[in-house]
Amino acid sequence: MRTITQPPPSCHCDQCGGELRLKLIEPANRTLDLEKEIFVCANCGREQSCIVSHNHNVSHMSDHKAA
Repeated sequence: MRTITQPPPSCHCDQCGGELRLKLIEPANRTLDLEKEIFVCANCGREQSCIVSHNHNVSHMSDHKAA
């Protein structure tokens, strides 16, 4: 198996080529079970987003805060 040394091209900023990091996942359309994933460039700070199908195999952190 080949070791990956760089993120795939889709994980790079279109503007400067910097690494995109996941910032936020929020509901986009509950009826169609879609989510909006927001990424931010570690280099220039530009945000990019995309709409994806919700992955039911990935756990999410609760929005509830401990009292």
